[in-house]
Amino acid sequence: QVQLVESGGGLVQAGGSLRLSCVASGRTIRMYTMAWFRQAPGKERESVATISWSGGRTNYADSVKGRFTISRDNAKNTVYLQMNSLKPEDTAVYYCAARQGGEFDRWGQGTQVTVSL
Repeated sequence: QVQLVESGGGLVQAGGSLRLSCVASGRTIRMYTMAWFRQAPGKERESVATISWSGGRTNYADSVKGRFTISRDNAKNTVYLQMNSLKPEDTAVYYCAARQGGEFDRWGQGTQVTVSL
């Protein structure tokens, strides 16, 4: 089973940057599609970015296109989310997720990102 642990969240001013990391353990994520989701207070969880097992394909929510970049280092069993030009509306708990089949069924515990004005 894959276990996921996120880190890198924190408090940042609008316009700033953060880099989230998701370290996997238990087995290699080499054949997993990986993703970052987020959930803001009172809102449903939403997909932010996904990356294919090879890293060759990425997808982003419209709200973060051009500002966020998802990447992976399979040798380090790690997935990253580089977040630039952060906005207050990016404030949320960010979760790392993994799937081999149709649904994301492996989740981390989340890391809080707070963007202040």
